[in-house]
Amino acid sequence: MRILVIGSVNMDVVTRVDRVPAAGENVRGSDLRTIPGGKGANQAVAAARLGAETAFLGRVGDDEFGQRLRANLEHEGVGVRALETVPGCASGVAIILIDAAGENTIVVTPGANGRLTPDDVLRARDLVAEADAVVLQLEIPPETVARAVGLAREVGTPAVVDAGPPRRPVDEAAFGATILTPNEAEAASLLEVEPGSMGLEAMAVDLLARGPEAVVLKAGSRGAVVAHGTVCESVPAFAIDPVDTTAAGDAFTASLAVEVVKGTDLVSAARVANAAGALAALTLGAQPSMPTEAEIAEFLAGRD
Repeated sequence: MRILVIGSVNMDVVTRVDRVPAAGENVRGSDLRTIPGGKGANQAVAAARLGAETAFLGRVGDDEFGQRLRANLEHEGVGVRALETVPGCASGVAIILIDAAGENTIVVTPGANGRLTPDDVLRARDLVAEADAVVLQLEIPPETVARAVGLAREVGTPAVVDAGPPRRPVDEAAFGATILTPNEAEAASLLEVEPGSMGLEAMAVDLLARGPEAVVLKAGSRGAVVAHGTVCESVPAFAIDPVDTTAAGDAFTASLAVEVVKGTDLVSAARVANAAGALAALTLGAQPSMPTEAEIAEFLAGRD
C-alpha cells in the first residue's frame, strides 16, 4: 500500500488564546510551541501512522525549521528523497491561534512551498506511477497541483485532492480529482457561492457535476457527505470535546485515502475518516495529533 503525498510542509507556531483578537486588539496568549505541520506533511505523517508506505514530494528552506521538518518526517517513517532544500529560502510557517473552544485561526507564509514546480512533479513521474494513490492539497502553486493531477491521470494513479486552503481564482485542477475532499468553506469557494447559502448535500452534488469521480465533503461536527455516481449519503460525526481542530481535516483526508486504497467503500471509508478526524482534534498540534491504525480501531470499537 503506497501513498505519495505532494504538498506543503510548514513549521506551526501555535499559541492559545481565550478568543481571537479583533482588529487592533491585543490579547494575551499562552503555551507557545513550534510544531511540525503543513497540510501535506500532516497527511503524510497520518498515512504513515496508518500503515501505508508513504513518500513525500515537497520543499523546505535551508533554515533550522527546514532541518527539523525533514528530521521529523524521517522519524515518522515518511520517505523524503523527493523533499528538496531550497538554498537561500525560508521554510513555510503557519501562525496558529487556538481559542477556548479548540477552534483555530491560521495565517500561512508559504516560503519554500511556493518553489515546488510542475517540473518537480514531472521528475517524480516514477513515484506517481508506483503509488496506489496520490494525495494533494492547495498550499503549493496551482500550476503544480494541475500538473500533478494531470500526471496522476496519465499514469492511472487515483488522485485525492484536499481542497484547502481555498483561493482565488478557483483551482480548476481540483475538479480533475478522483476524490475531492473539501470542507464546507472550501466547497463554497470552489462553487463560488456564499458560505451557508447551500446545504451540504447540494454542494456535494454540484461539485460532483464539475468533474471529480467522487466528492467527500468534510463538515466537522456534522460529519461528512459522500457523493459519487447517483449516491449522496451523510455520514454522522462522532461527538467529542475538541482540544485543537487544526489538523482534523488532514487526518480525515489521509485516512480516507488509505481506506480507499484498501478497497473500502466510500461511505465506510468516510466513517473511519470521521474517527481519524475526531481523534486528531483531541490532541494539541498538527502532526503529533495524527492517530494510528490501532487508535482508530479502538475508538470505533467503542462506538459500534
